[in-house]
Order: sequence, then structure tokens, then C-alpha cells
Amino acid sequence: MKVFVFISIPFLIPLLNPRSSSEALSDGEPEHASFPPRGWNSYDSFCWTISEEEFLQSAEIVSNRLRPHGYEYVVVDYLWYRRKVKGAYPDSLGFDVIDEWGRMIPDPDRWPSSKGGKGFTEVAKKVHNMGLKFGIHVMRGISTQAVNANTPILDTISGGAYEESGRKWSAKDIGIKERACAWMQHGFMSVDTKLGAGRAFLRSLYEQYAEWGVDFVKHDCVFGDDLDINEISFVSEVLKQLDRPILYSLSPGTSVTPAMAKDVSGLANMYRITGDDWDSWGDVMAHFDVTRDFSIASMIGAKGLLGKSWPDLDMLPLGWLTDPGSNEGPHRRSNLNPNEQTTQITLWSMAKSPLMFGGDVRKLDETTYNLITNPTLLEINSFSSNNMEFPYITSMRDSKSRDDVLAWQSTRSRTDVEISDTQVLGLTGCMNSKAIGWYVQASNQDLEKICWKEKLGSRHQEPLCLYKREALFPLHERMTYKQQYQGKLHLTTTDRMDFCLGASSNQKLTSKEFKRGALLPCRWDTNQVWELNFNGTLVNSYSGLCATVNDVEAKVNSGGTRSWIATGRRGEIYIAFFNLNPAKTVISAKISDLAKVLPGKNLNGTSCKGREVWSGKEIAVTDQTISMAVEIHGSVLFVLNCD
Repeated sequence: MKVFVFISIPFLIPLLNPRSSSEALSDGEPEHASFPPRGWNSYDSFCWTISEEEFLQSAEIVSNRLRPHGYEYVVVDYLWYRRKVKGAYPDSLGFDVIDEWGRMIPDPDRWPSSKGGKGFTEVAKKVHNMGLKFGIHVMRGISTQAVNANTPILDTISGGAYEESGRKWSAKDIGIKERACAWMQHGFMSVDTKLGAGRAFLRSLYEQYAEWGVDFVKHDCVFGDDLDINEISFVSEVLKQLDRPILYSLSPGTSVTPAMAKDVSGLANMYRITGDDWDSWGDVMAHFDVTRDFSIASMIGAKGLLGKSWPDLDMLPLGWLTDPGSNEGPHRRSNLNPNEQTTQITLWSMAKSPLMFGGDVRKLDETTYNLITNPTLLEINSFSSNNMEFPYITSMRDSKSRDDVLAWQSTRSRTDVEISDTQVLGLTGCMNSKAIGWYVQASNQDLEKICWKEKLGSRHQEPLCLYKREALFPLHERMTYKQQYQGKLHLTTTDRMDFCLGASSNQKLTSKEFKRGALLPCRWDTNQVWELNFNGTLVNSYSGLCATVNDVEAKVNSGGTRSWIATGRRGEIYIAFFNLNPAKTVISAKISDLAKVLPGKNLNGTSCKGREVWSGKEIAVTDQTISMAVEIHGSVLFVLNCD
């Protein structure tokens, strides 16, 4: 039996906000996202339930305590338009507040200042008066509720209903039902951006956000496995044309690779590169490989929308939190222990990820506060360069440790795992050569199969094949979609025809989770619709991404050691050691090896001195080796000055 797996894959920072000194564009406008954006987001502590009172309380605390450290954005996460009543939950239908044009507006019971058509105008004003910037979360396309109500489309140029070809257009004309968000099927669907009415609807949304005073938009269910490149591209163009600068953030990041991100990085200012990050050690560990890949691809601080763009490792789930998909606010502490929390924020800073704190700032304890405002971390996050994983380290189990779980030997290997062969079906950009290799094969049951070109894993293992059948739609929709989806297919892994293969998970995934065999009862949504092209690519109709197959070594009991390196603006060298092992481990690096990844540095025979940030210890390197015992799941961070 084959296993089918979907891979989801003492320097003080100035008290002035670093963005206040950002470079100017050629037209004199400030550059967007000159540094990784920094702020607070409501999701990890409130899920969707936050009220205006709770949000403004939180914003005031951010202004007083975190703004001096560069935290400038306060963001209302999703479903601010949903009525908090019995029966409402993240994927419920019929509980949202929309205006006459089908646009989401704040729930007036939770956001009383929005009454009278004011939207978020009053909230934004109060946030701006605190010296902060205001952000909101939005979903892809148009809401199912608006489509069901068939609301008219606003033409912001005429101020009336959108008209074209002698008729007025409405929500049912532009909503693509078969492209509903995979993990919020009842909530939102894509709009047809090829239609003037579809573009008019999207334009009316973002012009309204600008009128409200929004400074930051987190656009969800448009990236990763949910890629909607047409909507991202059009929204990016709309944002360029607005009088008000709005930072553009993309989410989620499940299965994102550098190749995929290069298609959107120039259209946005930050974009997620993993699934949701929650307070589990598995989620923290899942970020090491992907951050390495993005640094190698030179994506950190690359060109973005009217400025720069930054790979986003997601919010920091520290302090007082809620649970994913919960209907209640903050009620528990983070499950990450102190070592794991230090490791997380050290990696986020060394990788120059946006820093969006997710905990309840109303209960911000001193330990968490000191962690997220550590001046060295913030200096690294904003101003360091040459940030990358550093592979030239050795490690061995600390002889003083009584933890005999693992008997580590001195090695340059970064992981020590058991392996098993697994055929992995994943998604990639269709221009990637790894997407080419699918062909049609007849089976003994007279059913055609679509198979991958190579035998993977064991030489005795059969190629990965999928049974194909014509994509079927409901009778009342068949004529509508017959021409649009002619030649497109449903795929199954057996000759049983009632369960079809989907490209994206039907629920939000965390960073550590794989999407395992998305075989679900066959539906008519495009998540389960595929097309085999003449060039050997297999394209999914939901995301436009292509299927690929890899032979991977499935990791069991994953551990190991990692290191990151960067240079400071005063010539200092930052190097971090990370111990992912379940045992205290001594990690070492030679000073001469640092020059292998730092351009223009010659450190042979050089003497270095400095300090370790978390212990506060002063260090002097006398034997050309820097070494320290690192606690389980912990990290150390050195600031070195080498002569």
C-alpha cells in the first residue's frame, strides 16, 4: 500500500522608530517596510472575538510600553465583521455584517464606534493619536454571504452600481463558488479578476480601507497552498494607486518555497513562509529549514511593494494566549518553556522576520517583556546584514549533563534522525522543472492512470500513480462549467471513484503539520480539480500550482544543532547556536570558519572578544574556537568584535 503525503514545507536600538529614518523612493515618498515590520496582532490571544474596548486597551499598552522599541502596528485579526452570538464560529455562515455593496463592515455590537457607516474610522483615529499604525485582517475575494444575497457591485468612480455591457453587475456574477477558501469553505471565495466587475469590487474594498485610515492589511487565504496570484497582483496594483500608504502582508505560508515566493515578493511587503505558528516546540523547529532556504535564495529584504519585502515566520505566541479556532479570549499561558521562547525569538531576529507579538499585552509579564524588547535582538532584526544559517559547527553531548537520552558524538551533522522511505506528493510553481514528469498510463481495469515519470525510493517500488476521471459538477451547474473545465479531472488513489484528491487542506495547519492524503468525498470545488498539460505538468485549478513527487526521508525523533550568523552595522559579528536536541549539548565553531560565509572578512589568527547575550558573560576567544554548552531546546547568542 502506498502512502500519499502532502507536504504543507551592549548595542542599544534607538528609541526612535527605525522606520522614521527610512530611505526615500525616487518620487520622494518614504520607502515601505525599509525594516522588518514590528507590532502586535490580536489573533494568538483573542482569535476572532476581540472587541473595540479590548483592542483600544491593548493599543494603549503597546503605545506606552512597546512603541519605544519599534513596535508600531496594532492589527485586528480576522472576523471583525462576525456577530458574536450563539452559533457563530470561524467557518459559520450567515453571521457576518455586510454593507449594501457586499463589503465586510465591523460588527457594531463589538465595535460600537462603527455605527452610522463609520467603519474603523474612529478606531484608526484613536490608534494614530497614540503614535501607532492601524492594521486589519481580510480574507480572499468575496464572502459567501454577499454572493447568496447577490449584492450589487460598487463602482467607486461613478459612486453607483457597476454597469458594463448594458447591465448592472452583482455578487453572483463575480464570485467563483468552486474556488472557495479551502479551510473556510462557508466563508469566502475568489472573485473573477478577469471581469471588470470583479476588479471593481476589489478596488472598492481597498479604497474603503484607505478611507477608514488603515495602514496595514493582512490578506489571508491567498498564498501558499491557497495561492491566488491574480488577486494578489490586482490588489498590489490598487495599493500602489492609493493616496494612503498601506503595508501589504500575505498569508498563510503552507508549503511555500523560495521559487513560489519570488512570484509575489515584489507585490507585497511581507509574506508567510510556514503554516500557523503556535506555542509548540514542533512549530518552532519547523522554521529552521525554511528560513535557511529563504536566506540562501536572498529573499530577506528583497524588493517589495514600493519598498522591501520580508519572509514572515508568523506571530510570536508568547505570554497569555487563547487556542486556535477558539470562541474565547486569552485564558492560558504559552506552552513554550523559557529556553524554547528564547530560541524562537533569536531565530526570528537573526532571520529578520517581522516581529508581531501575539500575547495579551494587558497581562504582559516582565520576563516576556524583556524578551521581546531585548535591545540586541532588535538591533539584529532591524540593522544586521549577511544573515544566514552557519553550517560550520560541531557538537557533542555535555559530559556534565545527567541526561543520557542521547549519546551525542562530535559531528558536523546538524540532525540525527531515523529515516523511512515515503513518496511525497507536494505542490510547486508550474515553471519549476520539478513539476514536469506526469504521463498517462492505461491500467488493467481499463481505467487510465496519471503516473510520475520516476520510480522513487526502493528500486523495486512502483511509480506513484493516480486514477483519473472526468471532473463532475452538479447537474444544475454542469452547463455553466462544462466549457470552463473541459478536459479537467478528478483524481483518486484507488479505483474507488467516490473519494477525490485535493491539493490543499480543508483546515488551517500549523507550522509542524503535514497535509496527509487529502482524500475526501468528491466535490465540485476546484481544490479537487486537476489538468494534465502536454508538457507533463499536473495543474491544480484552485491554486494554479503544480503537483510534484519527491522521495523523502521521513524524520523521526528529529533533533540536531543549528547556527545562524550575521554582521552588525558597526562591524560586530553575531553568531547564534541552537540546540534542538533533547539533551544539553556543547556547540562549537572555529573563528577562521566564520570568514567562509562573511564577505571580505579574514579572521585567520584574529583575536575576538565580546559577550553572550542571554547569560551576560564576557568572553575572550583564545584558542580560535568559540564554544558553549547549550540547554535542551535552548540557544546562545554571541556578539563578537574581532581585531
